[in-house]
Amino acid sequence: MEDTDIVELYHRRSEAAVSESIKKYGRYCYKIADNILRCHEDNEECVNETWEKAWNAMPPDRPSRLSVFLGRITRNLSIDRYRRKKAEKYGKGQISLCLEELAECVGEEDGALDGVELREALDSFLAELDERTKELFMLRYWYMFSVKEAADRCKMTEGAAKMSLQRTRDKLKKFLVQEGLI
Repeated sequence: MEDTDIVELYHRRSEAAVSESIKKYGRYCYKIADNILRCHEDNEECVNETWEKAWNAMPPDRPSRLSVFLGRITRNLSIDRYRRKKAEKYGKGQISLCLEELAECVGEEDGALDGVELREALDSFLAELDERTKELFMLRYWYMFSVKEAADRCKMTEGAAKMSLQRTRDKLKKFLVQEGLI
């Protein structure tokens, strides 16, 4: 079933919307949660909460890319759950590492950039990157893969991935400074 059809089911308040979402995006959302939480029970809860949040958001929302919409909900729910647990065993420390790495670029103070400014700046920055660099950056900082997992996905060595990520973070920081955001 096409995304537009599934969104229309949500807008008609048809329960089939949830079952079609699960069929099409259940594994995708589970993988996002698993990359962050690494706990089957927590992953399942976050994915189930995703369907509830999507149900409550549509209407009025009418996402053009349902996968991104559902993925963002799952990611945010998973990060919230991670933060509540505050346990090092969750995500094998990847969340903390990712956030520390990005803090070098965007500043460590809470609220240094508001969410809209940061999102728009990141969209502009990512549009300037080549596809391989962008994929590596997204795997590491959006999906929170370990450096090794991201490197494997991009068919590069872990050392090359670390260097590429460092250079990309440096470019991001310079970009944010040039834009007057930090």
